[in-house]
Amino acid sequence: MTSTKPYLLRAIFEWAEDNGFTPQVLVNATADGVEVPTGHVVDGQIVLNISSSAIQLHVMDNECLSFSARFSGIEQDIFLPIDSILAIFARENSQGIFFEEGDDELDPDPNPSAAKRNVSEPTKLEPKQKAKRDASHLKIIK
Repeated sequence: MTSTKPYLLRAIFEWAEDNGFTPQVLVNATADGVEVPTGHVVDGQIVLNISSSAIQLHVMDNECLSFSARFSGIEQDIFLPIDSILAIFARENSQGIFFEEGDDELDPDPNPSAAKRNVSEPTKLEPKQKAKRDASHLKIIK
């Protein structure tokens, strides 16, 4: 089963853009595969403006977010594996989604309760008996 995280990222991005907000992502800059300008990293994290007006060559798929943007006047390519993104939110009101560590980890067994079922004891379903009524609840109208 695929992670819901990339779908949620795309949804919040689209919501922010549609409402005139500036979508930003909070990134764990120390995660494997992250390519960001290290001069802008603070405490191992970086906040990036990902609005359509701020970036070029925008790609957001189930594995990564990649784009090019200018930092101090120098164009740089940015690559963010989806698991490195800690939050996506609107700059103007901070509404968005903040992910917990490990939110994007996939469950290796998509139906774990199936393994826990005891198949040696079949359960019998008794049909419900209808309550008997003395008379019909319908009336004849002439």
